[in-house]
Amino acid sequence: MSVQENLAMQETQPSAFRFSVVDNDIGVITIDVPGERVNTLKAEFVQQIEDVLQQAQTHKLQGIVIISGKPDSFIAGADITMLDACQSEQQARSLAQKGQVTLAKIAALSIPVVAAIHGACLGGGLELALACHRRICSLDDKTALGLPEVQLGLLPGSGGTQRLPRLIGASQALDLMLTGRHVRAKQALKMGLVDDAVPASILLESAIQLARQGWRTRPELPVIERLLNGPLGRSLLFSIVRKKTLAKTQGNYPAAEKIIQVVRQGLEHGSASGYEAEAKAFGELVMTPVSAALRSLFFASTSLKKEAGGAAKPHALHHIGVLGGGLMGGGIACVTATRGGLPVRIKDISEQGISHALSYSWDTLTKRVRARRMRPAERQKQMQLLSGCTDYSGFNQMDVVIEAVFEDLKLKQQMVADIEQYGAAHTVFASNTSSLPISQIAAQAQRPELVIGLHYFSPVDKMPLVEVIPHAGTSEQTIATTVALAHKQGKTAIVVGDRAGFYVNRILAPYISEAARCLLEGESINGIDQAMLKGGFPVGPFALLDEVGIDVGTKIIPILVAELGERFAAPAAFDALIKDNRKGRKNGRGFYLYKAKGKKGKKEVDTSVYSLLGVTPKPQMSDADIFQRCVMLMLNEAARCLDEGIIRSARDGDIGAVFGIGFPPFLGGPFRYMDRLGIDKVVEILQTLSVRHGTHFTPCERLLRMKEQNQRFYS
Repeated sequence: MSVQENLAMQETQPSAFRFSVVDNDIGVITIDVPGERVNTLKAEFVQQIEDVLQQAQTHKLQGIVIISGKPDSFIAGADITMLDACQSEQQARSLAQKGQVTLAKIAALSIPVVAAIHGACLGGGLELALACHRRICSLDDKTALGLPEVQLGLLPGSGGTQRLPRLIGASQALDLMLTGRHVRAKQALKMGLVDDAVPASILLESAIQLARQGWRTRPELPVIERLLNGPLGRSLLFSIVRKKTLAKTQGNYPAAEKIIQVVRQGLEHGSASGYEAEAKAFGELVMTPVSAALRSLFFASTSLKKEAGGAAKPHALHHIGVLGGGLMGGGIACVTATRGGLPVRIKDISEQGISHALSYSWDTLTKRVRARRMRPAERQKQMQLLSGCTDYSGFNQMDVVIEAVFEDLKLKQQMVADIEQYGAAHTVFASNTSSLPISQIAAQAQRPELVIGLHYFSPVDKMPLVEVIPHAGTSEQTIATTVALAHKQGKTAIVVGDRAGFYVNRILAPYISEAARCLLEGESINGIDQAMLKGGFPVGPFALLDEVGIDVGTKIIPILVAELGERFAAPAAFDALIKDNRKGRKNGRGFYLYKAKGKKGKKEVDTSVYSLLGVTPKPQMSDADIFQRCVMLMLNEAARCLDEGIIRSARDGDIGAVFGIGFPPFLGGPFRYMDRLGIDKVVEILQTLSVRHGTHFTPCERLLRMKEQNQRFYS
């Protein structure tokens, strides 16, 4: 941006930084980005920060406090949209250098600067706080500090890789940067990231007192950090960290390796060398396809959270019902009450089922209490939102009832009839089915416009995705109400079409079936799983089947075959697993052996599966070939789903695959991945695989058409 453009922007936009003086000796810089819900740092703020610092230096001050003008946010990070405008490594590098120079001016002030942190202090926000001489934060639950850049395929680019290790030690700093995790106020205080943590009501007052106290005497690092600070300890630390990081990333995420390199460079060769390495690495990472893919997922999930699912206004949500106290029902009730803050009434046929569902929430909240992220009183308060019954008492108040009973069509239809009898006239009936068409569930309904699918993934409290499935007669308000509920539960919702398998299970089924074919051809169970892990999936297909339940995983196959064709047929040999009562982890009989509860160790393959399937494992395929065979079928089916309108957009398809089944995030989702490969290459690979392994690899019409017209899924 030219000087003239910068000045013009300053004249037309109010500054995000205000300066005032308290008691004639303490300057207060308030950050309040106009028109935004939270503060984010933008490239054009460089001049504004310099201007406000110059203004502060015209006064005779004892210290400066930097605080946010937003109610629940310090600085949520940098505005990453500016990265998409970068056309070269040098442009991205220049952004980092400008950030470094600007924050260095804060660090170089001759009077103490205190960051008063309340709410999110992430990414560039924490880097700004690190440039201050002292930090104090509120004890509020909304306060969280972290450097999550690695989750976008980046590293902290405004000095964070250099300042953080010197403040809290290399070991703790690397952990924060390589995981991208957030820490709460008490954790931040314990690790030395902040000097104090106080109630939000006295944050500014306490920060002013801290500024008057003067410079901070640098605290001694913990013993372990001091031991690792010498050449030998440091060498050992970086060796261990690199080994663990590679095991986790499989080399698919270059930002992690760059973070380790840049931190080490600064510690061993000095800050100046470290800052230079940081800016260079930042520039390189911004231009990688991995960062582009991860940023696209961030933008996609952010936009989905703002969408209502349609034009209609959702019905107000005050009371939610859950039918079924099993694992799914308990999980759904938990996220509705603990994240959504909504009263939930659980209906089950037995008191035991209700107790099981309530225990799910109690155990989940107790983990937070033990981690000191929640007080026992708050746990009790949230548990009071949950109640249970073995009849339909209280269901006449429900705005939405979520059904989570067995996958039996007649049972679900009976549930619809019951809710129409005992619920309110406006009560939405949302079925958590993974396979049954919603139109069939609603076939006998008196109010079919209020029937919809709401498909959760297990475990409910950890998996971020839900599929919202309207049938042809579902009203727009019902869709909007269901999406609004999903958002309250902290979920990312995609609206998908009402056909067998919906979207996520439909693209997952051929992936699993192809893994099964590879096994029957002589590849090993753990070899196939490892190939998919190396390719970026969080878990291999056979480990996944064990977790989900082999019986559950195979139940949808006949439905897919009946509605969509023989390409979904699983190998007949796999029937032997069901006949042998192999259900996976839940009954301790699956592809892997399961140790007694409490015993730990590496999971081992149950080799009796090979004889059961009539297979002698003789691995011959490379990891890359196994990955290609399994994933290409998923890509082909994803393209079909878009062509048939099962998903509304390529964006929804990418989010569904990544958030629903763990499609490798660094590839950006099936559609981003196909664009990266090139549609002509995708078609070529599918055609080659079709000749070698069968017609189920035949490229779909959508891909052939796109190849002919030289199209992409994203412009």
